[in-house]
Amino acid sequence: MPFVRAIYPGTFDPPTNGHLDVVSRGSKVFDHLVVAVLHNTSKGAPLFTTKERAEMLTEVTKPFGNVTVATFDGLLVDFALQQGATAVLRGIRAISDYEYEIQMAMMNRKLAPSLETVFMMPAEKYTYVSSRLIKGVYQLNGDISELVPPLVLQRLQEKRAGRTPELGGEVPGEV
Repeated sequence: MPFVRAIYPGTFDPPTNGHLDVVSRGSKVFDHLVVAVLHNTSKGAPLFTTKERAEMLTEVTKPFGNVTVATFDGLLVDFALQQGATAVLRGIRAISDYEYEIQMAMMNRKLAPSLETVFMMPAEKYTYVSSRLIKGVYQLNGDISELVPPLVLQRLQEKRAGRTPELGGEVPGEV
């Protein structure tokens, strides 16, 4: 059987337990899984830098022996082919995700016919979890401790302690 390398792309801002659940499942299906952190400016200013997100993901994916973390910019298909990947792993939480993801999968197939897209659902307890929702709840002092890895919660707390404007703190120099 051929060696199958897959790419699990996303912005991961911040990484959630839902992301880790998909990584765990994907690591059992593929010989090697590359968690690919997209430097994406089209979604607005991220809470964490690409480097910070990659560092957090590298740490929280250490238990998986066949998972590595990389960053990329540009077309996913170009990155996947550079990595020698034959599959793209995407998490699907709801029908609304599927509608978007099927469009992306079909475009990727058009651009790189040798690249297959595999959809995977997270555990039921994470089907509603998104990075955007996590940031919103955390900004309003909600408890997200069961929804993100401890390291991510620590990094969020450090951002808040640094009084960054993204988490409701004062901007240094402003009154």
